[in-house]
Amino acid sequence: MKTHENGSLLHRVLEPVCSSLNEEAAQKLLHLKADRKTQARVAKLAEKCNEGELTPEERREYEMYVMANHFIAILQAKARILLMDIC
Repeated sequence: MKTHENGSLLHRVLEPVCSSLNEEAAQKLLHLKADRKTQARVAKLAEKCNEGELTPEERREYEMYVMANHFIAILQAKARILLMDIC
């Protein structure tokens, strides 16, 4: 699948969520943060990744965290846009 097709797919998946956002939900999204245990785990996996020491299982786990982070970052960007339009 080509990059622009991936972007289009992601847009189609996220659009129903984004169109359902109200001001309160958008504010909550902007303050969404992983708990300390999760942050520590991701930091450990990132360090191991940088050193080339991840096991295959750790790599899958780390990639899932990275994908989740990208997904949340996109939702947060959409929330910022919504809040700018409201103000």
